[in-house]
Amino acid sequence: MAEPRPEILRRSGSEAVPATLARPLSLRERLSGNEALRKTLIVAALVAIWQAYAVWTDNPLAFPTFTATIAAFRDGLVDGALVTQTLYSLRLLLQGYVAGIALAVLLSVLAVRTRLGGDLLDTLTAMLSPLPAIALLPLALLWFGIGRASLVFVLIHSVMWPVSLNMHSGFRGVSPTLRMVGANYGLTGLSHVRLILLPAAFPSILAGLKIGWAFAWRTLIAAELVFGVSSGQGGLGWYIFESKNQLNIPEVFAGLLTIILIGLAVENVVFRFIEARTVQRWGMQT
Repeated sequence: MAEPRPEILRRSGSEAVPATLARPLSLRERLSGNEALRKTLIVAALVAIWQAYAVWTDNPLAFPTFTATIAAFRDGLVDGALVTQTLYSLRLLLQGYVAGIALAVLLSVLAVRTRLGGDLLDTLTAMLSPLPAIALLPLALLWFGIGRASLVFVLIHSVMWPVSLNMHSGFRGVSPTLRMVGANYGLTGLSHVRLILLPAAFPSILAGLKIGWAFAWRTLIAAELVFGVSSGQGGLGWYIFESKNQLNIPEVFAGLLTIILIGLAVENVVFRFIEARTVQRWGMQT
């Protein structure tokens, strides 16, 4: 009788390898799988390094401790100065951010619907996107005077181009199959953009919105450092500048900490909520 071929050799029931059964996760595995806990530990480690370095250098005028910064942050909240400056900056930021997004949508829709619009967007982004928004502040002060309009103008410039680039890139990346589905349903014009292109391109659009938000913050704080000196008023940038002039370095760090906290809140609350209700819900992201 011929020997069985090794590649088709079957084990008897007694020799069969038992199947791996699901087991409860250990405490270490559950903790390591908790994203919020991991990020909290990272922040705690950075705070510990900050405190240790500040104590080691022992130079409050150059690098205050974390505890001194928190005390200045608390005092700024109690006396209302930090709250007032933060609200001033946020109002300006939202005005420029919304206006920049609206203009970016108009340009991107025009670019995806017409060949001339695409050429216009490519040309404008190549020319103006590399131009730092803060470099336009002197011209904005000449054109619009010392007021909110100058800051809103440079904010629109900082937001408009990254959002336009990402939105247009997302539109161009929509598969021909989806485009044909829209055509088969008789979708044309704005209805085609709203029902087919926008949902399909939304991951790219959301990335552009995040980049635009970060650029807007940078531009606003830098502009307020200059604008505040000229007008005697301003938001967080002016708060930081005045604190530096008065050698209240913990207040300078408190202003910077406020910007960081707002950025973390927007990223982990606002944008995370939008992701959960859009790209994750639509199955475009795990």
